[in-house]
Amino acid sequence: MSPNAPAWLTARPIAHRGLHDRAGGVPENTLAAAEAAIHGRYAIECDVQRSSDGEAMVFHDETLGRLTSAVDAVGARRAADLAALTVAGSPERIPTLPEFLARIGGRTPLVIEVKSRYGGDLRLMQRVAECVAAYDGPVAVKSFDPQLVAALRDLLPGIPRGIVAETRQDDPAYAALLPSLRRSLSDLLHFGETRPDFLSWRVDDLPCAPTVLCRLLGHRPVMAWTVRNPDQRRLAGTHADQMVFEGFHP
Repeated sequence: MSPNAPAWLTARPIAHRGLHDRAGGVPENTLAAAEAAIHGRYAIECDVQRSSDGEAMVFHDETLGRLTSAVDAVGARRAADLAALTVAGSPERIPTLPEFLARIGGRTPLVIEVKSRYGGDLRLMQRVAECVAAYDGPVAVKSFDPQLVAALRDLLPGIPRGIVAETRQDDPAYAALLPSLRRSLSDLLHFGETRPDFLSWRVDDLPCAPTVLCRLLGHRPVMAWTVRNPDQRRLAGTHADQMVFEGFHP
């Protein structure tokens, strides 16, 4: 295993956006979802987006409409305005990353995914690095964006860093990226720049050359995302070292 990939990265199944249950009043990426994961003895994965005034907000989407009563972009609102919004009809609100870290308090491992638009903007990663540097608990940081992961080498040299990727890239968002970047992402051609300590790969794309080679030759663990059914769980169990799951209790 990579010397910067500690055993806790693969010790517990990782609850995707916390152990959420929207129908049960526990929305994704909320303090309640974090508490549910801790109670279940799972690690936690969360996402962060940047507010207009530079705070790291624990929220997955670029826009607010799927989970809140607002419809504009997360990046168009200040942190205080975002923190006042309730999530998915529950009493839960959008937490800041410092608030999320304080609630977890080192009780379970946390994997933070930093969102990006691939434009070279490092401000969100820099804010995440500030928050993580002040945190006393098992934590790793990952992103789809190689520039952000490469920046982590200097920002947080002692913290495990990972690349999130998929092979088929069938999400429409990929259409806006240059073909050369898309190939670099799917084939892990940026490895020399990013030197990730672990991979987080889409489970339905397993096995694939990047994950096989990283496990066998690079001794990097692979997380499989997002595992939702028995077939995906079997794939993850065969071709990965841990799963990021949702919709069931492993």
